[in-house]
Amino acid sequence: MSKTLFIVLISFAVSIPASAQFTEYIVRLKDKNGTIYSVNRPQEFLSQRAIDRRQRQNIPITEQDIPVVAAYLDSIQNAGSVIIKNTSKWLNQVLIQTTDMNALQKINSFSFVMNTSPIKRKGLTTVDKRKEIIHEFKETTTSLNMKDVKGLNYGYSGPQIKIHNGDFLHDKGFTGKGMLIAVIDDGFYHYKTLPAFDSLRLQNRILDLHDFVSNLPDLNDEDPHGMYCLSLISANVPGTMVGTAPNASFLLYRSEDVSSESPSEEQNWVAAAERSDSAGADVITTSLGYNLFDNPIFNHTYQDMNGETTIAARGAGIAASKGMILLIAAGNEGNNSWHYITTPGDAKGVLTVGAVDVNETPASFSSYGPSSDGRVKPDVASVGVNDVVQGASGGFVQGSGTSFATPNLAGLVACLWQAFPDFSSSDIMEFVRKSSPTYNSPTAQTGYGIPDFGQAFDMLSKERVRRNAAKILGDNTVAVYPNPVTTVAHVLINPASSGSTVVRLIDMSGRICFRKNISLTAGEIYILDITKNSLPRGIYVIQLSDGTIIHQKKIVIQ
Repeated sequence: MSKTLFIVLISFAVSIPASAQFTEYIVRLKDKNGTIYSVNRPQEFLSQRAIDRRQRQNIPITEQDIPVVAAYLDSIQNAGSVIIKNTSKWLNQVLIQTTDMNALQKINSFSFVMNTSPIKRKGLTTVDKRKEIIHEFKETTTSLNMKDVKGLNYGYSGPQIKIHNGDFLHDKGFTGKGMLIAVIDDGFYHYKTLPAFDSLRLQNRILDLHDFVSNLPDLNDEDPHGMYCLSLISANVPGTMVGTAPNASFLLYRSEDVSSESPSEEQNWVAAAERSDSAGADVITTSLGYNLFDNPIFNHTYQDMNGETTIAARGAGIAASKGMILLIAAGNEGNNSWHYITTPGDAKGVLTVGAVDVNETPASFSSYGPSSDGRVKPDVASVGVNDVVQGASGGFVQGSGTSFATPNLAGLVACLWQAFPDFSSSDIMEFVRKSSPTYNSPTAQTGYGIPDFGQAFDMLSKERVRRNAAKILGDNTVAVYPNPVTTVAHVLINPASSGSTVVRLIDMSGRICFRKNISLTAGEIYILDITKNSLPRGIYVIQLSDGTIIHQKKIVIQ
């Protein structure tokens, strides 16, 4: 927590009278002294999948990953009429519900408590939640319902996938299988019965559920917003709607209370992100954003959108540091006085998603960047105008909002990572950004632009070759693999200086069997393939010469 926010929270705690009837508070803790857990035994608080994700990316397990101290929770719970709603181990804080001022005073006296701060007030909702626009899907064209030439039969959802060349990934067999996506939202209305989720249910690919608003281990039929978002990724109704990662597995978490708007929902979100991490999620997609609240004393300002101030942004930044890819809606504030992105869309290390239509025109409602500290936000854009989604009544409808752009892109990001599991989360996000044709000219509404997953696949393939080449080269200037050569010799060159170089393949009699002039750039690995063709078996020398310096490598052709 920043020093500035710390002062604000203390001010709230001492200046707001009890008569204000606050009902929820954040209790910030000083430490994790006396914990029963150890970073040397992470399997006690992290799933093996979460541990493996960290190990693949060389991410250490630290005290930040250790749960809030149980003895502290017991003391808080027993201080009076107090309900513990959830905790955040990353921020080391507890969300409690109470109107018992004596209990609150006692909690503030505990030696392990840093401070308590009100976060929700009893009262009527005054803030417009600005839900996405949903309308009945009018089947005005038959062209979208034609079976694709190859691969999946997308039906009406084809344009929102093909704008990203997402069918390229699907045609290669990357449809999300083995990937775990957490959807953090406000409700998953009738996900147990609606047709878009038939295969998801039959194949038992919903691996965990939790309601962080009501603190329940299951989801009831709350608002359909999360269900709409889930359908954009997981739907599998050939000829009508297919999602962007139809074979992925899912974690479904409710963090948003549609009946009110308060910062406690940001705390709920962080708790859900922590559970996503502990369960081993690869990707988190969330179509929630916060700026104004029912009680205006909690309102954020645009200056707060710096990735370091709000509870949600700090939690999202930590989640990203654990090796997950987070996709977060930019918000639908483009047409109103707020105008800018909302939190946690300002978080660092995440992909914030703006909205365009299928013709790549930015949606007027899509929130603008940059973040208040000047970073490009949103990062990228996806279809958020007239997306096809599963309808609450059983049919299929269209909806608009950055809420829909975000999961639409999240599924494709998961498929891309499925294809390149040897790359880190930050690598995948960077190549997603770079795959856009407008990467070098970012805008305030679409960021770096609309990702092209065919281009991302190609760039990652080349980067994989380059990284493998770097490992083979080590500290050498020249290396050849495989050696002995059976079909093709891959000549790897890591030049110390830039310039023109001649590559020759010379047999033991001194005859030049191959010659090529190449241009090299210092520090950039160059890969030259020499095909065996009709070369006889024997020992050869690969020779590099820039006129004065010669590097040689002996190879065997079988």
